[in-house]
Amino acid sequence: MNVKINRNAAKKLNSILSTPEAEGKMIRVYITHMHGDHAHYDIALDTPKEHDEIVKTDKDIDILVDAREEFLDGVWIQYFYVPQEEFVITNPAKDREHHHHHHH
Repeated sequence: MNVKINRNAAKKLNSILSTPEAEGKMIRVYITHMHGDHAHYDIALDTPKEHDEIVKTDKDIDILVDAREEFLDGVWIQYFYVPQEEFVITNPAKDREHHHHHHH
């Protein structure tokens, strides 16, 4: 599995990991819902489960992913300060619809 983190996201994740609630936990990336050929992602604090893989990133933050979920492979965690402060999690490798988000 492969996970990338941009510099802003690494800073934000490190500050989340330094809180008391995060003690003994790791950052998990998970799928909130699937739309056929692309997925929506979110992050949470969690502990490793049976099917998890701990992915090392180039920002020295380990990320938990469910190794059975192919859409988590290649996920990219970014954090932006504008237009609002938020995490943006995408998977360029899997998301063929990346540039046209359909809202029904």
